[in-house]
Amino acid sequence: MNKDLPVVEVKGLSKKFCKDLKTSLWYGLKDLASGYAGNKSQRDLRPKEFWAVKDISFQLRKGECLGLIGHNGAGKSTLLKILNGLINPDEGKVVMRGRVGALIELGAGFNPILTGRENIYNNGAVLGFTRKEIDEKLESIIDFSELREFIDMPVQNYSSGMKVRLGFAVAAQMEPDILIIDEVLAVGDLGFVLKCYNTIDRILPNTAVIFVSHSMPMISRMCNKIILMDKGESKIQGPVVSKAIDLYYTRFSNNSQNVAITDSTLKVEHVKILSNNLIEGVPMIEWGSDFQVNIKIKLLEKILDPSWSLSLIIMDKEQRPVAIIKAEDLEFQMHVKDGFFETDVLHKNILLSKGIYSIDVVVKNDKGIKLKANSAGSFQITHPQEVWAPFLLDHSIVSSHA
Repeated sequence: MNKDLPVVEVKGLSKKFCKDLKTSLWYGLKDLASGYAGNKSQRDLRPKEFWAVKDISFQLRKGECLGLIGHNGAGKSTLLKILNGLINPDEGKVVMRGRVGALIELGAGFNPILTGRENIYNNGAVLGFTRKEIDEKLESIIDFSELREFIDMPVQNYSSGMKVRLGFAVAAQMEPDILIIDEVLAVGDLGFVLKCYNTIDRILPNTAVIFVSHSMPMISRMCNKIILMDKGESKIQGPVVSKAIDLYYTRFSNNSQNVAITDSTLKVEHVKILSNNLIEGVPMIEWGSDFQVNIKIKLLEKILDPSWSLSLIIMDKEQRPVAIIKAEDLEFQMHVKDGFFETDVLHKNILLSKGIYSIDVVVKNDKGIKLKANSAGSFQITHPQEVWAPFLLDHSIVSSHA
């Protein structure tokens, strides 16, 4: 096969579904009758129909990894099923050149009553490998899956993590020309997931990879092309991985406040991140600039003990705490006016990496937490470079050597 020839070609791909089963069956009968009469398929949406995928086009060569991102229901899984041949498109064309390995649903492609070993042979045969070729790969597949002790046990008795191990071991060790990976790796343990990513790095020069994940750091690590989908359509695509991730974070941020712990004394009135640049209501903070937050808390009762402390916990998109801004022992009574406590917290030269973050507010005294408001505010760090480590640290070179 010509190395310059794309192994995946998608042109004008569209798929529509109906929200109602009875109506869907009726439309199906009408379309079947129209097909026998030689009429073209219905292009326009009919009542209760919607486009799950609409007018998607791209090409992919070996050595390229395409990231598919978007919120749940954006059309990613439907697109993967069309690419893998599980469902047919209503319009458009898909050309897949070579062997295709797919991990798009947990346990998909496994016969539950067969053993792990027997399923290896089944999956290998589906990929187009001969029994001799599978024999040569068998031991490496079993070793990679780390399931030797359970390889002759029926797959129906496997845990979800064990199914992922076996499925990825077959797909990766057989080294297909095209590898499709959905979010299934999210159920694996950390050690195995790292091994999977290292394996993708190893086979990528001779494989085209289509990778779906909600983890933007993983998307930025793996992918050199990207498609951001929303309601079945491509909103941005190409080699602009950083730009697409920025847009993903901006479009799908969640600013709703969730009070986890409180008593009858305090209530968060607002948490405002001060910024002159707002995109879709999200404050944009340039990397290395000053980060200032205005906090206003309503006092529902008079404070008897003024020596409470205020902390701001900064959470990343995956809701992992990445930093704490702690204002030690604020004298609440000095800041109280008309029944409200209000103050500004300033952090100079913020060095968080690109991405969207939320803020949890915590107020406590020596007896414990009095108020904890989760996701009380959100902001996005911007930077011209594609940097997705948790921190982008400022530095200077103090010496150099020839």
